[in-house]
Amino acid sequence: MGCANEWRAGSVAVTSTRRIVVTNKTIAALYSDLVASQGSDLSIVLEDGEAHKTNVSLERIYSAMLAARCDRRSVIIAVGGGVVGDTAGFAAATYMRGIPFIQVPTTLLAQVDSSIGGKTAINHPLGKNMIGAFHQPSEVFIDPLLLNTLPDAELSAGFAEIIKHALIRDAAYLDWLEANSAGLLARDPELLTHAIRRSCEIKAAIVEADEFETGERALLNLGHTFGHALEAVLGFGTWLHGQAVGCGLVLAADMSARLGLIAPSAVGRVERIVNAFRLPVRVPAEASTQALVDAMLLDKKNEGGRVRFILLESIGRGVIRPESVELGAQVIDAHR
Repeated sequence: MGCANEWRAGSVAVTSTRRIVVTNKTIAALYSDLVASQGSDLSIVLEDGEAHKTNVSLERIYSAMLAARCDRRSVIIAVGGGVVGDTAGFAAATYMRGIPFIQVPTTLLAQVDSSIGGKTAINHPLGKNMIGAFHQPSEVFIDPLLLNTLPDAELSAGFAEIIKHALIRDAAYLDWLEANSAGLLARDPELLTHAIRRSCEIKAAIVEADEFETGERALLNLGHTFGHALEAVLGFGTWLHGQAVGCGLVLAADMSARLGLIAPSAVGRVERIVNAFRLPVRVPAEASTQALVDAMLLDKKNEGGRVRFILLESIGRGVIRPESVELGAQVIDAHR
């Protein structure tokens, strides 16, 4: 399966005392040969979905590793999407005060975003990714062939993060995405490989400059203040993370226009691109404005009681702006 098998030759895997594969039920069934061939000493299969990115899953990993007497020279190999990578990565960050881990991302969103940069976390009932740590993977093995079995909705969800990368850093990349949306959704291998590579380049450059998110790295949260609130209010797993971010990108663009940072016509363009990748562009009726506002007030980026929104000062250039949550409420109401 392409480079997905190459982790076994990695220096961390070779020198480890125990190799622990963490995956989910879907990947274990679809790629049983891949998972079984990893030469692992222990396999842990989690439940699928964002609703299971919780302390319960984390405890399962801890308990299995302790029962197997895994020591500090063990390595965790996360084979799955963002939920598996985030949960297994946080387990690696905290087990015996930190052990190495390897990422083998199997979804587009994980390949272009969550597997890169060292953010690991689980959710809390009051908010997404509220309990976590920065813990860089020792290696990341990205295999576009793994996307062949990805459901269409999951593929579309990954494009939300790709669009985000273009919006904050590369206007020409956004032009390319706009022109090639049909081919990308059709899984053209050359187009997908280019998109994965370019998005990884953008994210890696930002993370390298600001690993612990004290400044510029926060730009990678474009669409996420609104998106995380949507996920929490709707119930984790009701919308895919990328679906919530896609809608959040439209809302962030609208807020940018209301503040005079971008032209109103740019908002329409962002909405058309997000819609072209089959992502939501409207806030569902069941997510009340007040509930979304309350969720945004819990956002990790906030400082001094103000919401720090990631906005656009032009297509291809993001900006961090503390703004009133009342303006956010107006934007939400405008996109019902």
